[in-house]
Amino acid sequence: MGRYPGRAVWWEPSMVDYLELAELADSLFEASDDDDELLARMLDTLDDETRRALLSSDLLNAYQVFYYHFRETPDELTKERLQLNAASDLARGIVIDEVDIYEIVFSLEGGEPVVLITDGENTLARFSGPEAYEKAALYMEECL
Repeated sequence: MGRYPGRAVWWEPSMVDYLELAELADSLFEASDDDDELLARMLDTLDDETRRALLSSDLLNAYQVFYYHFRETPDELTKERLQLNAASDLARGIVIDEVDIYEIVFSLEGGEPVVLITDGENTLARFSGPEAYEKAALYMEECL
């Protein structure tokens, strides 16, 4: 497992050339023409190492990673918050919504999407995998 100062990553940076990754990202963006579903399907076709490198890089934004994992478009404010952050920011988590005193945080751990619900100090619920966002929304409705 590779490491950057202060940030654990789950791919070996030396195994994927950044320039090649940047060129690949450009070609994916051009081919997908701002179509989130098409970009996600194109990412599905990449080998695991390359896809993981892209999904944790500064070449994609956090919304593109969110859509890739959940195949769902969140509300406009959440989408904007995610679009303003690089995919690499997901290593430490991004607050994607606030409801009363609670924060919903989206992150990647070991390449898996994780959604946390916190009160700012304590984690009240943790969901991971492709249904994490849906499960977090259900938890918010039923429990808070």
